[in-house]
Amino acid sequence: MIQNYLKIAFRNLRKNRLYSFLNIFGLSLGIAACLLIVLYVTHELTYDQWNPNAGRIVRPAADINFGGNHFELAVVGSVVGPDALKEMPEVQSFCRFRDYGTYLVRRDGPSQQNIREEHVLTADSTFFELFPLKILEGDAARCLTQPDVVAISRSRAEKYFSSPQMALGQTLLFENKERKQVTAVYEDMPVNSHFRADILISMNGNDEVKTDPPFWASNNNFHTYLLLRKGVSREAFRKKFDALSRKKISETAQGLLGTTMEEVEKTGQYARYYLQNLTDIHLHSNLNAELAPNGNIGYVWIFSAIAAFILLIACINFMNLATARSAGRAREVGIRKALGSKRSALIGQFLSESLLIAAFAVLLAVLLASLAMPWHRELTGRDLSMSWSSPVFWLSLVAGTGLVGLMAGSYPAFFLSAFDSIRVLKGQATGIGKGGGFRNVLVVFQFSISVALIIATILVFNQLNYIQNKKLGFEKSQVIIVDDAYGLGDKLYAFRDEMLRHPAFESATVSGFLPVPSNRSDQLFSMNRSFDKEKSVSMQRWRVDNDYIRTMGMNIVQGRSFDPGRVTDSTGVILNETAARLFKFKDPIGQKIYVPDGNFEGQPKPEDFKEMTVIGVVKDFHWASLRENIGALCLQLGRSQGEISFRYKGKETAAVVAQLEQGWKAMSPEQPFNYRFLDDSFARMYDAERRVGKIAGVFGLLSILVSCLGLFGLAAFTTEQRTKEIGIRKVLGASVTGITGLLAKDFMKLVLLAIVIATPLAWYFMKQWLSDFAYRIDIQWWMFAAAGIIAAVIAFLTVSFQSVKAALNNPVKSLRSE
Repeated sequence: MIQNYLKIAFRNLRKNRLYSFLNIFGLSLGIAACLLIVLYVTHELTYDQWNPNAGRIVRPAADINFGGNHFELAVVGSVVGPDALKEMPEVQSFCRFRDYGTYLVRRDGPSQQNIREEHVLTADSTFFELFPLKILEGDAARCLTQPDVVAISRSRAEKYFSSPQMALGQTLLFENKERKQVTAVYEDMPVNSHFRADILISMNGNDEVKTDPPFWASNNNFHTYLLLRKGVSREAFRKKFDALSRKKISETAQGLLGTTMEEVEKTGQYARYYLQNLTDIHLHSNLNAELAPNGNIGYVWIFSAIAAFILLIACINFMNLATARSAGRAREVGIRKALGSKRSALIGQFLSESLLIAAFAVLLAVLLASLAMPWHRELTGRDLSMSWSSPVFWLSLVAGTGLVGLMAGSYPAFFLSAFDSIRVLKGQATGIGKGGGFRNVLVVFQFSISVALIIATILVFNQLNYIQNKKLGFEKSQVIIVDDAYGLGDKLYAFRDEMLRHPAFESATVSGFLPVPSNRSDQLFSMNRSFDKEKSVSMQRWRVDNDYIRTMGMNIVQGRSFDPGRVTDSTGVILNETAARLFKFKDPIGQKIYVPDGNFEGQPKPEDFKEMTVIGVVKDFHWASLRENIGALCLQLGRSQGEISFRYKGKETAAVVAQLEQGWKAMSPEQPFNYRFLDDSFARMYDAERRVGKIAGVFGLLSILVSCLGLFGLAAFTTEQRTKEIGIRKVLGASVTGITGLLAKDFMKLVLLAIVIATPLAWYFMKQWLSDFAYRIDIQWWMFAAAGIIAAVIAFLTVSFQSVKAALNNPVKSLRSE
């Protein structure tokens, strides 16, 4: 029986080549798109699942609103982990990370060149207890217990020492001065981890831990992870942790401010700590000071929905084309029933055809998805590949084939098998009218999804264009940043001065604090020599040089910039407009503000505060993402030698880079030369949004293409059914244009209805997306009109091709049998 079904199915596919092509190609596009998106979504959902302790690890995070600023931080004080272990028996262990940024690292010895390492963490000796990576060499429990030792990954062992075996006991030189012995080599971290660590430096002997005050809400610089004992309820533990955090924050308020937390909260200010599950960090956390850029669960849901909709659109095509062809198969059904065939047998026949088409479509889809993998890697930023060796992958394809075949073929099978054999054989019912309304609903659904995706694409790219062209308060173009400037040592300023002699350079500044992701330093300032909840402001404290404002293209709106000829500027500060407003200065110039200087125990005494004088106010500039409002910030003279930024003239970028590299190699040939452009660094802050826009655009056009394949098929079968009507109209004098319009009209009504439905839906969801940005575009009517026009034009061209072809046919051929 099954062999007979397949034989008839093959015959039908060969007989109706256009129908077969449209169905197989349309389905394969939908399945290929679905495969690519599912590959990405599955990867995102498996972050940190490799860790056998994942269900028992939580990370404390901070939510602080104080001094006019609101911070949501992935870092907490160095005392949080030890306090939790000491006071909560549910905690088995803890591990802290301190991320000090990039390091210049080389193997200790002559003729070794520095390598810039970005994924270096200072970690507690318990690292491998919480994150049990495979140890290739050394002892996991003891490798980080001593000061001045490191554990390195397999890839770093191979880079510096050729093999993990050769690395153990060797010495690495950090920043040309700190020697650290390799005590362990571990397997590279899985790519689906929310952080990456190629080198782990022992926390033992860390000066910051030694000098940190014993308060939770003072210096928040450490990523801290708590490992709970087996059997501990995370929800019950959260409640106990909340109680402990409130107690510790109250101690902070008393110790630093000399008041109770209740009094502080009456002013609307607060400090709160909460716990995040390890497996929630990648998709559900977007805090300041994350170890790496995280994903977004919202985008995962969006991509999943897009995959489902595109597959559904492809299945709808199958249903529409199958029911539209009902006239051609009505007589076949009638004869089969007259000869005794049961309805179940007919359903089996039609389902076997749909399963065969689905099988061909899946095979073609796998080929298309494989060819698209390089584009997929570039688009998603993930180095993913098909799991050819996985039995689950192949079982999923087989199951997918069955699911798609049944989903696409079930309605046509039941629809066609329900024909009344007597009426069909008498020519009284062909099935064309029946099911027409359902087909129209499906067409409207298809185009509604497609139009909504096009609207989303237009809005995303307009928001990104707004971000790129918005006045930021600084000039991001024509600025090149040379990284790791400290690698030049005492030749740093000689290098800067030598480059400035070149006519291509206008100015330069030496500072690691930049209005793109870089150094950040938040500190509490006061209007007197004590902290007061009414007179204190939490703000960024950036150490810069005399040429910083000029090089960054910022504007002084009150007072003046730093003057190298004034010795008193060493205690001067420049506030941004937000900070001046929060201090409530009528005239900020000459006002005194105070900040604790050095280390102190408990509440700082008046003599612990350093007096600083406001010498100027800089126009507010965006030093963080445009998702956030501009926060308070001050600039002061100080050493921060992470980067040198040069403002250059003209368009000779290649010559500028060559000049910098030549000068760098002349002064420090053993150090790697690394550079980037300020505008590129700014653009990278919005890579996730740009990626969403591209994905929505690509799959929006793909959904339009798949929808139009179905529309093309429907138009072909509709014109076939109306061949005699078209012939009569032509004989009676109808023009080609009139007939084309007549045939296209019904389809265009459906497309216009889809545009009407898609518009409010897209407006609602895109308004929610834009609400994540503090600075955003207004949604304009033309965006919806443009998307509608694009969809309508593509649909009209698709339908018109068949309509014009039918209108140009010789009416004699269509009427000669009448």
